[in-house]
Amino acid sequence: MHVNTLILGAGAAGLHCAAHAGPRTLVIDHAKSAGEKIRISGGGRCNFTNLGATAANFISSNPHFAKSALARYTQWDFIELIDRHGIKWHEKTLGQLFCDDSAKNIISMLRAEMDAVGAQLWLNTSIGEITHDGTDFNVTLTRNGKAGTVKATALVVATGGKSIPKMGATGLAYQIADQFELTVTETRAALVPFTFSDEKFKPLAGTATPANITAQDGTTFDEALLFTHRGLSGPAVLQTSSYWTDGEDITVNLTPKGGLSDKLKQARKTDGRKAFTTVLSQHLPTRLVDFFANETDLTGNVADWSDARIDTLCADLTQWSLKPSGTEGYRTAEVTLGGIDTNGLSSKTMEAKRIPNLYFIGEAVDVTGWLGGYNFQWAWSSAYAAGTAILAKQIS
Repeated sequence: MHVNTLILGAGAAGLHCAAHAGPRTLVIDHAKSAGEKIRISGGGRCNFTNLGATAANFISSNPHFAKSALARYTQWDFIELIDRHGIKWHEKTLGQLFCDDSAKNIISMLRAEMDAVGAQLWLNTSIGEITHDGTDFNVTLTRNGKAGTVKATALVVATGGKSIPKMGATGLAYQIADQFELTVTETRAALVPFTFSDEKFKPLAGTATPANITAQDGTTFDEALLFTHRGLSGPAVLQTSSYWTDGEDITVNLTPKGGLSDKLKQARKTDGRKAFTTVLSQHLPTRLVDFFANETDLTGNVADWSDARIDTLCADLTQWSLKPSGTEGYRTAEVTLGGIDTNGLSSKTMEAKRIPNLYFIGEAVDVTGWLGGYNFQWAWSSAYAAGTAILAKQIS
C-alpha cells in the first residue's frame, strides 16, 4: 500500500494533522479507540485550549520555537472549528475552555474533519520496522494479525511521550528520532503530583486550600493545593512540578491573599477568649490547623498571643519550605517534559531538518505547556503546521 502521508498516533495531534495533510493520508494507532487522552481529559469534558495561550506558557530548551506554530494556528482558530461543529463550551477559570457536554464531541469532530478529506484511520495496528529508501518511508504494520508494509512519502510522528503508560504511552517517538539521528532532550514526568517518603501528609488526604507555590528557580503559581495520601497535588502543585528537579525544595504560601497577621491581631479584640486554633481555623482548613498544632505550639487563647508570636507564625505559613522525595512519575503525569530537540526541527513546518518529509508533532517534541489547555493547543498548532506544509508540497 502506498500513501502520501502516514501519521503514527491517533491522538489530538495526529487526528488534527490528518485533516490538513491532503489526500491519501493514513493514521494508525495500536489502541482500540482514537483520542483516548482527549476522552479522559478535563474530567471527561476536555480542556481543549486556553484563551491566553502564548509561547510564554510553554517550557522548551528553545523558548522561541513554539511561537511560529502558535501564531499561525491560534486558540481562536480552534474555537472557530468547534463552533462550526456546534460544540458548546464554557470558560471555567483562568482562560481554560471546556466542552459543556463531553470530550467525545471533540473526538467526533476530529474524525469528521478527517472523513471530510478522505483520510483513513486504522486502529489496533502495531508498528514494526521503519526504513527510508531515499524516496519513501517503508513502515511494517501488523493489523488484525496480518503484517504488511505501507510506503509513505511523508511520515508524521504523533505518538506522544511517556506519560500515562496504561493508556499505551511507550516513548516510541524517541526511538524513531534516535534511529534517524535526531537528538532527544532529557525527559521526565511533568504536571504530576509530588510524593513524600515519610507520608507526612497522609492525615490531611483530601484537604484542599488556596496556595501560592514557588519552585527553586523562582517560578510561582497561585492556584489550589490538594493534600493526598502520598503527598501534594492540585493545580498549583502540578504546575510547579514542571519546574522542579529531584532534590530541590519548594516554598508554599498558605495565605496567598495576605493580611492574615492583621486579622489575627484584630481577633484579639473581638474573639480574645477563643482558642487560637479556633480562630485560625476561620482562615485555614481545620485539619490543616490541627496538623500544624502537632508540629508547632499553637496553644493559648487569641488574647495570649503577642504581635511577635503572630508575625512569626504567619511568616512560617507564607514561607513553608518542603522537599518532595519525588513525583508519582509517568503513571499519573499529564505530560512528558522534554522530547525531540527543537534544534533539529523547522519551527514553521515541524519537519526534521536533516530528513526531508519526516515530521514530529505534539507531545513528542520538546515543547511542554502549562496546565489548563495549553498542551492541547500545542497539539492543534503543531499538527496544523505539519499538515499544511505536507499539503503545500503536494500542490507544488
